[in-house]
Amino acid sequence: MSIDNKEHKKSLRREKFEKKTIKSMIEIYCKYHHKNPVCEECNELLEYAYKRIEKCPLMPNKPTCKNCHIHCYDKKHKERIKTVMRFSGPKMFIHHPILSLIYLKNKFSEKKYNPKGG
Repeated sequence: MSIDNKEHKKSLRREKFEKKTIKSMIEIYCKYHHKNPVCEECNELLEYAYKRIEKCPLMPNKPTCKNCHIHCYDKKHKERIKTVMRFSGPKMFIHHPILSLIYLKNKFSEKKYNPKGG
């Protein structure tokens, strides 16, 4: 298996994880606030988030959103997703403990962005 193929597979796994995580967070938020699995408004946010994940130039070594130096969400969606993440993040351990552990592993093993390259 070539290095490019390994990187591609790693990137696809990371993209799948990111999508599953954001979907879970939006579902938790919507269930508590809109009493739906995913309402139309939250589904629009989910679709937007999926597009951002698919276009992320940092895959597969993407940092957590909070630590990312690329701001890929427009202002409207950024505020909405921050609200969802702040609400759902603490609840992820209850609803999705495995995703939470993988997230923490990724968070603590990621390299901090240094704009000076050092």
